[in-house]
Amino acid sequence: MKNHVLRSWYIAEGIAVAHAIEGLDHELLYVSALLHDIGISEEFDNDTLSYEHAGGHVGIALTAGAGWSSDRRQRVLDVVVRHNWTSVDPDLDPEGYVLELATGLDVTGANLDVLPRSFLEELTNTFPRGTFGREFSTAVARQASKKPDTSAARLMANDLPGRMRRHPLEPIP
Repeated sequence: MKNHVLRSWYIAEGIAVAHAIEGLDHELLYVSALLHDIGISEEFDNDTLSYEHAGGHVGIALTAGAGWSSDRRQRVLDVVVRHNWTSVDPDLDPEGYVLELATGLDVTGANLDVLPRSFLEELTNTFPRGTFGREFSTAVARQASKKPDTSAARLMANDLPGRMRRHPLEPIP
């Protein structure tokens, strides 16, 4: 999953450039990208919250320790939660917008044409996909079975494992 969160951050930054998003809080985006799926891990799973909400709360705790203001800590939660929305308005949340697009691109290949193929190939070679598809699908399925009213269940209902297997970047060495 480490490579996924790093790819997601780089892709989000690339999307910000491609879409000419101004005023982006790059530190907030970086922290949110690194933590966006931490709630899916067994160590940070929450009995009742969706994995994105659990991860957002880890972000609040982490950034509180780093001295971030209350409002900025809330933004980490917002961005992490919104990465799993089906779409995010860039005027509402520019960091959430680029992270939602980036994670969709990295997970299933959605909006693959938003960035140059050469950029994505180099990124995938630097941070290989490895067993990400299998590990992520398994983790999301576990979340969906325990929490059927969450985005994990929506992802599984939309054939996440199949979509990940058909990801156009999977064959890249």
